[in-house]
Amino acid sequence: MTDLSRQADVIVVGGGLVGTAVAYGLARQKASVLVLDEGDQAFRASRGNFGLVWVQGKGYGFAPYARWTMRSARSWPQLAAELLQETGVDVQLRQPGGYAFCFTDEELEARRARLQSIRDDLGGRPADYPFEMLDTATVRERVPHIGPEVVGASYTPMDGHANPLKLLRALHAALQQRGVRVVPGSPVQQIGRTADVFTVQAGGQRWQAPRIVLAAGLGNRTLAEQVGLHAPVQPNRGQVLIGERAGHFLDFPTLNVRQTDEGTIQLGDSMEEVGFDDSTTTDVLAAIARRGVRSFPVLAGLKLVRAWGALRVMSPDGFPIYQQSAAQPGAFVTTCHSGVTLAANHALAIAPWVLGGAKPEEINPFEGSRFLDPNYHFSHAH
Repeated sequence: MTDLSRQADVIVVGGGLVGTAVAYGLARQKASVLVLDEGDQAFRASRGNFGLVWVQGKGYGFAPYARWTMRSARSWPQLAAELLQETGVDVQLRQPGGYAFCFTDEELEARRARLQSIRDDLGGRPADYPFEMLDTATVRERVPHIGPEVVGASYTPMDGHANPLKLLRALHAALQQRGVRVVPGSPVQQIGRTADVFTVQAGGQRWQAPRIVLAAGLGNRTLAEQVGLHAPVQPNRGQVLIGERAGHFLDFPTLNVRQTDEGTIQLGDSMEEVGFDDSTTTDVLAAIARRGVRSFPVLAGLKLVRAWGALRVMSPDGFPIYQQSAAQPGAFVTTCHSGVTLAANHALAIAPWVLGGAKPEEINPFEGSRFLDPNYHFSHAH
């Protein structure tokens, strides 16, 4: 006799930001959803990220990623409003635009060329990809407390930030309210398929559904193989410093410094190929602190309260992987390293596709099978 309590329309593997956003989107579509979460022994990118809803610079040399990122940034207000209405949790979305500071004229020119290249790929008009390059005087006028070493900046009105911990909390609260069962301590060992139904062995239990979404971060590499998919993800470490609560001094998110809704100062970040090591190192943290103080000398006396390292989920070219299995239809993989920025897309565009809706056209180039093509070459990551 089948245990109906262990069945669902969709099983989502992974309870981080990617998995819960997809699960929330599925529940919005009235699907019955089961989330299997490995637990706190997992490498949780969801709890170690910078909280940016960031567009500028993304998709350099790969226009579909720029379009996908812009779509999510535009959809974010809808996601934030729905979560607030359903759960009472304000995820503190603010989208006033964002700055990336440059310390040399060469850096400023490289930044301009990068953003212009993305604009050209998207149609060439300012409206297609709005940005401004700001000289020293304009940056000083717009951004109080900026340091004397900053020679200029790029600015786009598309950028913003949110509180990632409140986002994760809001998504979990919304899942609970919508009757989604989240099962912690359930690392998936095996996935099988018989008569169009997937059977998942996890945490000593068996679960069944006709559809399954792999949103297990770095765990997707091995899980994808079990359903005929290819997700060659690798860890990439980022380190972050958190300063004490300070008086309000920064109205905009920037690429390396932001003031959270609670007043704390976040300094980041790094890109390090160190395997599955999520520890912190003094040399990298010192470099992060120096860059923060160069941007805002007022931070020089800031007391640091904690630091952490977290592992991004990176594909070989830095872009996401979204694919339904041809060998085992109904099995999907979703992998990215921008779980905050892309959360709105995962809830509002990926989830309907999983349930049989139209595939978002922006994601056609993001199949994991691209890495099996010997003619596929990539030169611009992230």
